[in-house]
Amino acid sequence: MEKGKDNILKSLDWTTVVLYLMLGTMGWLAICGASYSYIDTSVLEFFALTERTGKQAMWIGVSIIVGIVLMFIDKRSYEFSSRFIYVALILLGILTIFISRDIKGSRSWITIGSFGIQPAEFMKFGTTLALATIMNKYGFSISRRSDFLKCLAIILLPLVVIICQKETGSALVYLSFFIVLYREGMTGMVLFTAISAVVYFVVGIGYENIFFEELPVSVGHYAVTVLIQIFAIGMTAFWCKEKKTAATLLAVNIIVSLIAYWIAVYLFSFNILYVQYFLLLTDIVYLLIRARIDKQKMLVWTSLFIIVSTLFFHSCDYVFNNVMKPHQRVRIEVLLGLKEDLAGAGYNVHQSKIAIGSGGLFGKGFLNGTQTKLKYVPEQDTDFIFCTIGEEQGFAGSTFVLVVFIVFVLRLLRLAERQNDTFGRVYGYSLVSIFFFHFFINIGMVLGITPVIGIPLPFFSYGGSSFLGFSILLFSFLRIDADRDRRL
Repeated sequence: MEKGKDNILKSLDWTTVVLYLMLGTMGWLAICGASYSYIDTSVLEFFALTERTGKQAMWIGVSIIVGIVLMFIDKRSYEFSSRFIYVALILLGILTIFISRDIKGSRSWITIGSFGIQPAEFMKFGTTLALATIMNKYGFSISRRSDFLKCLAIILLPLVVIICQKETGSALVYLSFFIVLYREGMTGMVLFTAISAVVYFVVGIGYENIFFEELPVSVGHYAVTVLIQIFAIGMTAFWCKEKKTAATLLAVNIIVSLIAYWIAVYLFSFNILYVQYFLLLTDIVYLLIRARIDKQKMLVWTSLFIIVSTLFFHSCDYVFNNVMKPHQRVRIEVLLGLKEDLAGAGYNVHQSKIAIGSGGLFGKGFLNGTQTKLKYVPEQDTDFIFCTIGEEQGFAGSTFVLVVFIVFVLRLLRLAERQNDTFGRVYGYSLVSIFFFHFFINIGMVLGITPVIGIPLPFFSYGGSSFLGFSILLFSFLRIDADRDRRL
């Protein structure tokens, strides 16, 4: 027994543990700064359970204890129990929809006395285990359709459950698992298609109400059709390796588009968008013909890409203008710079920028931030905790926090790469993907460069479920890593 303990202590990656403790400590101090009030508190009762700082300190202690316990559970137990944990957490997530109270429009919290637990934070652990287990099976191949669909089901099921809890931000975190699938051999076209969809949405909606000077045609809609053509031609040339076919498509699309534009401007006005749709249809037919002649199946997928891209954009356009509620449209318009709305949807981000900017180079000092103390920034100790760091510690302190986060993620990436089996590697990459997504999106939304979707900054944002959930993910991986050289 003692020998086993010594082996664990020797194999444990202490660098990651130190980084974890640093992040947890800095996070707790940031919560102290965000929660402290000049008016309500004369003596700082940081460890009082009636205060948020005290509750967070308790959860940090609980998380460390749970982490120590997890270090005594060997790797085989994680693999063996993964299905049970996944199913149990999914069922708990479904149960939460029906038994939880409505809190700010969300039904994702189970209240126990004065404390609340958010099962969604722990479902990431179950999903990570289940994904690592199924991909570790003998003969598994991500390129096999049945295996890919199994992975897809494991990822999308908790996503759907969390959406039903009306926690869209937490649900979007599960999209980070596609980075893991890509690492394990999923075709890059899946990621390319996802990125293309984002580009269509941003360009189409962002320039929807801007028109050509000479023609009553939306620049946004026209630009999206051109982008679909460009992407499809690029896929034909570099993915399908059909450069002659790509050159033919490129020449036809450019020549016809220029002729249509010239006729519409100088001869008689008409909607040149119809010409672009005709070109897309022509591209599809031509690709299908070449696919049959050259026996090139990937050309069929390229034509399907054109169809799906066109349908996706028009469905997004319809949903944005006819399905989304006004406040949801305003949030997107503020993000894309179409509206300012500093008193409404853009208020949080605007106040956050003011708080960070007021910190200057070295900040106002611990507990001296006026923007956060006077409650100008909503959710300042949860989703917008980073603005407290910016105001109190300034550019220098914010940079230090960012550097520690980056080192932490890179360290986890290194641990994931050194695993000797698929289970450990997939678990490690899942962990890296989750932390990176939270880190990038949270800080991005505080700075106004990503959507405000309400996800916590790991180990910084106030919340016991969040801190404990991240700790369970991390310490489980540290134990898996400690067992990497063990012969099972």
